[in-house]
Amino acid sequence: MCVIETPAVVETRRLMLRSPEPRDAARLADLANDRDVARMTLRMPHPYGLPDAESFVLQVASQDPRRASTFVIAHEDHGPVGVIGLFEDGDPAPEVGYWIGRPFWGRGYATEALEGALVWASRRWRRRALVAGHFSDNPASGRVLEKAGFLYTGEVRRGFSRARGSDVDTRRMVWLA
Repeated sequence: MCVIETPAVVETRRLMLRSPEPRDAARLADLANDRDVARMTLRMPHPYGLPDAESFVLQVASQDPRRASTFVIAHEDHGPVGVIGLFEDGDPAPEVGYWIGRPFWGRGYATEALEGALVWASRRWRRRALVAGHFSDNPASGRVLEKAGFLYTGEVRRGFSRARGSDVDTRRMVWLA
């Protein structure tokens, strides 16, 4: 995969991964305020409004870049279509998470963004391993992770989904550079 990168930008064939900006807030709120998007994430509430998106943009701006990096996934014609982030949590390796707005499902954007983020993580962050998970009732996300080279670990964790208001089984995966 050909990836062009600068410190804050990763470019793939169709997408640009870049830092969220205040001008993105309305678009992110519109895409994220979809129950079927939010319910496949741990941290995203539903409903998701403009104040949530504005808070998200501010929170990302204050991230320690040695421990976390979050990108808007922007398409050359459609503008922002989702978000992808890498962060250190309680696992031995950083975790990656992402979401794509419903109008853009099934177009390969999640896989392309994830592949670009993996190149960035290995080059810029010098990471040789990342972890990820997907809810057991979201096999499409599992396929995205598999296409990008993630393997199942056999571990299933319970995690609280804010949008669902309940715990959900999460199938854990790992990527090794």
